[in-house]
Amino acid sequence: MATKSEGLPIGMLSRRTGVKVPTIRYYEQIGLMPSAPRTASNRRSYGSADVDRLAFIRHARALGFGIAEIGELLDLAGHPDSPCADADAIARRHLRAIEARISRLEALRTEVARMLEAGPHGSIGQCRVIEVLADHALCAADGH
Repeated sequence: MATKSEGLPIGMLSRRTGVKVPTIRYYEQIGLMPSAPRTASNRRSYGSADVDRLAFIRHARALGFGIAEIGELLDLAGHPDSPCADADAIARRHLRAIEARISRLEALRTEVARMLEAGPHGSIGQCRVIEVLADHALCAADGH
């Protein structure tokens, strides 16, 4: 039987971290997770460091960081005495991307609301939503 922190099979690692088994295998394949040692029966076996690393990855993914960014952050985390400036730069870059996405979403919200408020809601032949979607020139928002 696996102890609490060592010798975890992949299913238990999955349950402990909330990351699906195929995703764990994928993370190993692309190098975000190290290849797990194998037991005598050729099953993967994970330790507490793997639980911590996978929890880090899961949290970073939940915050919207991309795979490449997570890889960079994990590399930085492996050097605890290094300055934090590089990690801050990655987070700032990510924040700018989030702010740009929010701006685009706000513009889209405004445009869809404008379509709904602009005209009769009778028959499809007079439907402003259908009219605007059929003719991109009628949209007020750019870049979508």
